[in-house]
Amino acid sequence: MSYFPAFIKLDQQKILIVGGGKVAYEKLEHLLDFTQDIEIIAKAYSKEMLALIGQNKLTWEERIYQKGDIRGFSIVIVAVDDIPLQAEIFLESKQYNCLCNSVDSTNYCDFIFPAYIKKDDLTIAISTSGASPAFAKYLKSYLNALIPSTISDFLQEMKQLRTTLPKGKERMLMLDKKAQDYINTWRRS
Repeated sequence: MSYFPAFIKLDQQKILIVGGGKVAYEKLEHLLDFTQDIEIIAKAYSKEMLALIGQNKLTWEERIYQKGDIRGFSIVIVAVDDIPLQAEIFLESKQYNCLCNSVDSTNYCDFIFPAYIKKDDLTIAISTSGASPAFAKYLKSYLNALIPSTISDFLQEMKQLRTTLPKGKERMLMLDKKAQDYINTWRRS
């Protein structure tokens, strides 16, 4: 079954990462593009993980996960190789109405992390529903190369127009034409 693509606003959504190794580091790196309301629990941390935690002044504890640690969190990322712990935290997340992602264990996931491109207000997500993360990675690279360097300026201009022009059909048509012209110029170059 495919995953439904959704962009979640992470403002005021507390996130817990369980794990301190390479995969936890990668998940933390991605999440920091969208929020800093992240806490980490792990019995051991890589140097890179500790450096990233320090740079972002995140809360962390060096200990094993304990039942109830996810209370008060909206999202938990379980980035450990311990499959029974992944299953335990996933089941516990249902009790707390908390979304859960267990790395490389789709049976214990409410959602997965897509490959994504983020350039200021533009975010493009790519998923193969777990069929081929490698393909998603290379497609991301291909698409990233197509995006013009002026995209951030264009989107800022569009945002300003949307907030300053009165709503209505005229505004909608003008913004639609402006977007179409930008894409057509982009295609030609």
